[in-house]
Amino acid sequence: MITTYKTITTPTQAEFKDKGSRFIAYAYPIRTVANVKKYLDPLKEEHHKARHWCYAYRLGVDGMQFRANDDGEPSGSAGRPILGQIDSVGVTDVLVVVVRYFGGTLLGVPGLIHAYKESTAQALAIAEVVEKNVEKTVWLKCEYPVLNEAIRIAKQYQADIVEQDLQLDCKLTVKIALANYEACIAAWKNTRQIEVDTEKPFE
Repeated sequence: MITTYKTITTPTQAEFKDKGSRFIAYAYPIRTVANVKKYLDPLKEEHHKARHWCYAYRLGVDGMQFRANDDGEPSGSAGRPILGQIDSVGVTDVLVVVVRYFGGTLLGVPGLIHAYKESTAQALAIAEVVEKNVEKTVWLKCEYPVLNEAIRIAKQYQADIVEQDLQLDCKLTVKIALANYEACIAAWKNTRQIEVDTEKPFE
């Protein structure tokens, strides 16, 4: 069971040059496939005179969502080397776009692979990599006198209370690290005064 994953915290940028061609790599932390377009479109506008905008991303805790795009470069010469570098750092929820300005001299497939790989490696080398817990969201409901106990258990298992609705009935939205999930749920349920829903918020 995967309980943690690694990703980058902020965007970075690096540049690699070979025989007049410029390869500018941009690395971004992303959460969804929709984020790809959000970053790619402005880069195409900013670098409208560039020849190629190749990219790769890997998404999800298990890294099962991924794509490598050569954007007109010879097959396998751009997107795959970019993805290979993302994987060698061992990160997910990451997009890397490499903008290429052609310098007039053909680099050949080995030269392109090296350039896309090197520019990506440089952008990821300066990125801050963090390890994050895989988390699940649950919803609690209890009466006001029991609220302190609900919060105490949350703290005991390093669970993060992200939202509180404190009326006659108290409703909490809580994120729990997967490693502590079962024990934390059991502790709340053992009080017999705290309702737990793992599927949806309480009405």
